Amino acid sequence: MPRADQTQRYSTEPPDVATPSLKRRLGEMASAAIMPLIKRAARPYLGGETIDDALCVLAQLTAEGFATVLSYWDGGGESLAEMEALSLAALSAIATRENYLSLKPPALRFSPDTARKLAAAAAPLGLRLHFDSHGAEVVDLQNAMLEAMLHEIGPDHLGTTLPGRLKRTLDDADWAIDRGLNVRVVKGEWPDPADPKRDLRAGFLDVIDHLAGRARHVAVATHDFTLGREAITRLTAAGTSCEVEVLLGMPAGPLLTWAKQNGVKVRVYVPYGCGFIPNAVGVLRRNPRLVLAIARAQFAQFAAPFSTRGKAG
Repeated sequence: MPRADQTQRYSTEPPDVATPSLKRRLGEMASAAIMPLIKRAARPYLGGETIDDALCVLAQLTAEGFATVLSYWDGGGESLAEMEALSLAALSAIATRENYLSLKPPALRFSPDTARKLAAAAAPLGLRLHFDSHGAEVVDLQNAMLEAMLHEIGPDHLGTTLPGRLKRTLDDADWAIDRGLNVRVVKGEWPDPADPKRDLRAGFLDVIDHLAGRARHVAVATHDFTLGREAITRLTAAGTSCEVEVLLGMPAGPLLTWAKQNGVKVRVYVPYGCGFIPNAVGVLRRNPRLVLAIARAQFAQFAAPFSTRGKAG
């Protein structure tokens, strides 16, 4: 069984592998330019810095009919003991079984002992634990943690994330199916060294087809309307339990509307923690269109009082 150095600090941030093009440079300049807007507008897009901030967001989403995921975004400097304490506190704070906790194995130093401790704490609460995805080189370490957790909690309360971007993912899907785990399918932020130009949408649907009719439950994690609709359609045709999962603040309106019209459950992933602003900037640099979406939203908020005032006159 693979073992990690638990004294080492592991990054939970994906590598920045974008080609240094004019488009990318413009995106980085725009990200920097709207940084004050990001800080001011962080709460609508992310869960805040503290667990109390995040719980307020969860309560609002629950009132609006959404299921939720809570996840601490670390700043990279937390010790293993601190990450254990933060994770246990989050478990205690989650109010209902419609919520689950998503963990970042690198921040937990890939520790099977920590994984078992968290699973033992979650089991009597009836709460689900899930692992976010990272690079191909650490999947075996994550799976070793899940194996350890299965000694403390049933597979119906455990989940793993399968990125369509990695060639090995179909084998990892078989591994998860054999153990009866819940799965989340994502495009993936980490490129595969063996196939760095892999088509993300095709890879995503390959994983969906591999899981259809076989997996316990599948979360289709995307804000892409066409991709999400196709994935849900394929899974439901195969009789597979599934839902849509979106990151808080991502522009997913058309997909959410379609899901509601078709009775598909929607879950919102709510990140929080001291790393949420740096992570947000990283997301923006990799997604220039999101920069524009945030800027438009902030402009609309700023312009609304003037628009209303004009109509009143």
